[in-house]
Amino acid sequence: MKRDVRGKRPEECQYSFVQNSRCEFFPCHTTDHPEDFNCLFCYCPLYTLGSDCGGNYRYLESGVKDCSACSLPHRRESYSYVLEKYPALAELAKQNRRE
Repeated sequence: MKRDVRGKRPEECQYSFVQNSRCEFFPCHTTDHPEDFNCLFCYCPLYTLGSDCGGNYRYLESGVKDCSACSLPHRRESYSYVLEKYPALAELAKQNRRE
């Protein structure tokens, strides 16, 4: 059975939400709504964007980006936001390409 997802926002579709409540680290960030905690972007693809990620981060004295207070990629409604950042990620990958 083929389903018509045209006209739906990605956040309304099943492919944009994955939850692994059996994970030893679930939820990996503090949340008042674990039922809405999205594990799809378990490792945040926005991390490498540094200050342009849009999340709640801080830099430690060591220079490491600390995202422990950020739930941006784990919100049910953040799928489209993450995808909008993919051109910037592709540009970074292009800049770091070795031939």
